[in-house]
Amino acid sequence: MYAKCCLGACLVASALAWAGSAGALVVQDNDQARAAQRRQTGRALSAREIERRVIPGMPGYQYLGFDYDPESEIYTLKFLRDGNVVWVDVDGRTGRILRRTGS
Repeated sequence: MYAKCCLGACLVASALAWAGSAGALVVQDNDQARAAQRRQTGRALSAREIERRVIPGMPGYQYLGFDYDPESEIYTLKFLRDGNVVWVDVDGRTGRILRRTGS
């Protein structure tokens, strides 16, 4: 009986975890769809355009990639140099560098 209860609890926990992760995927898909729509309507620059503007200003740094926050429309580009990580936040609408953190 104890084993059946444990098995049942595990199955419920697994189902809830799966449902939560599926919900997160839906939210992420919606964010990506909204970001794509803003880019298509000219309200936000593409990641490639942001990279084209920022990377040349970071000589000697290794570019690692970016994150995009669709709510704030801010790209965060990540660089590495001499073991130090540098983040550059860029306004996705204008391409203007907002801040640079790290060494």
